[in-house]
Amino acid sequence: MMSDRELEALRKKKLKQMKEYAKSKTKVETEKPQEGDQRKVLNRLFVGRAWEVLNAAKAQYPEAAKQIENTLVKLITEGKIRSRITGEELYGLFLRVGLRVRLQTRIQVLEHGKVKSLEEKIKEETSQ
Repeated sequence: MMSDRELEALRKKKLKQMKEYAKSKTKVETEKPQEGDQRKVLNRLFVGRAWEVLNAAKAQYPEAAKQIENTLVKLITEGKIRSRITGEELYGLFLRVGLRVRLQTRIQVLEHGKVKSLEEKIKEETSQ
């Protein structure tokens, strides 16, 4: 059998270990990735126009876009998202949460090996 002193010493030791564990656990949870780190994490999975969609969303809905960006980074670092994220998928995500992100749209025409804007094409047609 253990004496009272030994039991008390074991309790104190165990309590100290539990406090240290809890302290280290909360420290890890409260540390947020830096802006550069977030870009690196997102850059691993963003393809196509994903950055364009995210930047447009940040310009139009700064707080909501930042929250979605943080959530994406968290899910990617936890390994819950492993597949590539396209601009279309990210745009759909913003639509599903009720944010209609307006993107700059341009129409280009390929003619005789040259890429022309729609405006240039119409000017050519009207001048002939």
